[in-house]
Amino acid sequence: MSTLFDLSGRNAIITGSSRGIGKAIALRMAEHGAKVVVTSRKIDACEKVTDEINSLYGPDSAIAVACNISNKDQLKNLYAKSKEWCGSISTLVCNAAINPWPPSPSSSIPDELFEKIMKSNVQSNFWICNEVLPDMVKSKSGSIIIISSVAGLRGTPMLGAYAISKAADSQLARNIASEHGSDNIRANCISPGLIKTDFARALWENESALKTLTSRSALKRIGMPDEIAGAAVFLASNAGSFISGQNIVIDGGESQ
Repeated sequence: MSTLFDLSGRNAIITGSSRGIGKAIALRMAEHGAKVVVTSRKIDACEKVTDEINSLYGPDSAIAVACNISNKDQLKNLYAKSKEWCGSISTLVCNAAINPWPPSPSSSIPDELFEKIMKSNVQSNFWICNEVLPDMVKSKSGSIIIISSVAGLRGTPMLGAYAISKAADSQLARNIASEHGSDNIRANCISPGLIKTDFARALWENESALKTLTSRSALKRIGMPDEIAGAAVFLASNAGSFISGQNIVIDGGESQ
């Protein structure tokens, strides 16, 4: 049982991992033995997280690579530097995303903003997955985890293009699972509900909004980044080796 969640000898690229859910995933994967690539747009923020990880789990546990996920060349560079540091990548976590504020219905979103959301939340994941997949195919092993959202599971009057993009992410995971299952590559989504991160700060800092949102869930509270990280460790490890093409909802029982 002690080896079920052991990630020793494995590694992971985690986009958007300088804070929030991505940072929690990086910390927990490193804790379970994986070498992790911490990446976001700002190198100083990434280095702060890698310093924390390396101080906790050993000096060669993490590396920082700056990357704007909307730039295909930067994503290629991210993968090249990751391979140079730790070899063939065993796990990819697509966590980075944008959600412009204030919320609005999709019918009122300008074309350029819609395109920006889709490029950041969907096309960037498509690009980086296609960078990683050829080597995963060669090694006949790999786990791809895409952080989606409960917003992509049902209609929403105010989350517009963000919800559309997250629904597309779920289909991307299903397609990869179908196309590459014979190569022993698994692809899954995690769909969080309301989590206490900077990304969702505008929601949980508003006491009235927080009360309304949490009242819909069975647990009547907001979630924490670590509660998403556990599922990511599970999907990357032997414990999740027979799970593919799935969307794991972690929302405190809101969508029960």
